[in-house]
Amino acid sequence: MALTHFDGKGDAHMVDVSDKPVTSRVATAKTQIKMQRETFDIITEGRAKKGDVMGVARLAGIMAAKRTADLIPLCHPLPITKVSVELTPDPELPGLQIEATVKTTGQTGVEMEALTAASVTALTVYDMAKAVDKGMEIGGLRVVLKDGGKSGRYEAE
Repeated sequence: MALTHFDGKGDAHMVDVSDKPVTSRVATAKTQIKMQRETFDIITEGRAKKGDVMGVARLAGIMAAKRTADLIPLCHPLPITKVSVELTPDPELPGLQIEATVKTTGQTGVEMEALTAASVTALTVYDMAKAVDKGMEIGGLRVVLKDGGKSGRYEAE
């Protein structure tokens, strides 16, 4: 199996998707942000000085999905039809579980958009809560679902 973002000479290039059929595509990515119990309580109880941490982070993730092609050099700009970002408090971490799902109808998939949405959501949580917890840890970023296109369906175990 070859890496598709390199040409025959080994130079990076944007993959030509013009011959691919337009199909319905979806991708879901997950990550988590672990924090101190006090930080978790501040966020989940809505006591953060900067405001609604989860609400702002959700909007940041949605915006990030729409700007992925501006951030990742070889990504195609895509007509995104849906972005959803869910932040679920997890007292066992303690922290937040983040899941981002992106949909499009196009010639290439939206895995990068889902990964970008999830990561920027976590980064926004960090930014809004760093005054009380600089040791927060973001981890486990991965694609858990991809469907549509030639390669079909992928689901993480």
